[in-house]
Amino acid sequence: LALLSGLFELLASRDPPALASQSFFSYGTKILYQNTEAVQSKFFPPLQKAMLPPNSFQGKVAFITGGGTGLGKGMTTLLSSLGAQCVIASRKIDVVKVTAEQISSQTGNKVHAIQCDVRDPEMVKNTVSELIKIAGHPDIVINNAAGNFISPTERLSPNAWKTITDIVLNGTVFVTLEIGKQLIKAQKGMLFILHIFIGPMCYFIVPQSLLSLAAEWGKYGMRFNVIQPGPIKTKGAFSRLDPTGEFEKEMIDRIPCGRLGTVEELANLAAFLCSDYASWINGAVTQGPKFLLSGLHPEKSKTKTNLDSQ
Repeated sequence: LALLSGLFELLASRDPPALASQSFFSYGTKILYQNTEAVQSKFFPPLQKAMLPPNSFQGKVAFITGGGTGLGKGMTTLLSSLGAQCVIASRKIDVVKVTAEQISSQTGNKVHAIQCDVRDPEMVKNTVSELIKIAGHPDIVINNAAGNFISPTERLSPNAWKTITDIVLNGTVFVTLEIGKQLIKAQKGMLFILHIFIGPMCYFIVPQSLLSLAAEWGKYGMRFNVIQPGPIKTKGAFSRLDPTGEFEKEMIDRIPCGRLGTVEELANLAAFLCSDYASWINGAVTQGPKFLLSGLHPEKSKTKTNLDSQ
């Protein structure tokens, strides 16, 4: 396994704004958002509207793990607004049910919610069967379920390591292989599988990768790509990876555009890679800004992690 940087997920806590031509998503909670952009950020404002034309995914089925909150919720919202029938899955069924209702109300397209713990291969198998039953074989699969915390590698317990690899590595493999086998059996091509791997180049965060299938399963009409967009400020991610807020300004100072990314930018990138406009892109890793948090030391954090309890 390669040494990973951070794994950021957005856990938005307020209802999504009304659907409008200029904006599909919120910036998250007002408590989190702070205007700490660098001077050059004025030249690189984020666009919040959909990049692709309306109905780009009409008749398509999209399956998103970890789709109840944050980045998964943002990508689901955009795909649904562009016509896709979306199915979202999470361990927390109450969360995905609320999100499904919110997005359906916002976009006018049905969003289905399924409970699934990607760490459990039998549960994944049952989830895929339910997915196919209620929506049909998926055209798009986004492996977004994630988890992480900060720790020096020498302090990682076996249980802490297993907790993350079971979600990020094993969960991705279980979902990908189960759906892939079903699609091969059904002779249905054009599956797009993304893995959302997000974070700065950062010390003390370890576990992932799965792109060989791009070559192996291209003959079945499947494409596999990875997104590594860089830091997007969220309550869930920053409470784990920057609990004191000490390193946010340092992050921004080291990003060439002088600001953090937004959910809209990630969602547009994911939608593009899943679309027919990107049919030549296969086996690629799309990366955001790189930087190193050289001063990041968990010992200085006010929030201590009990690794053995993870």
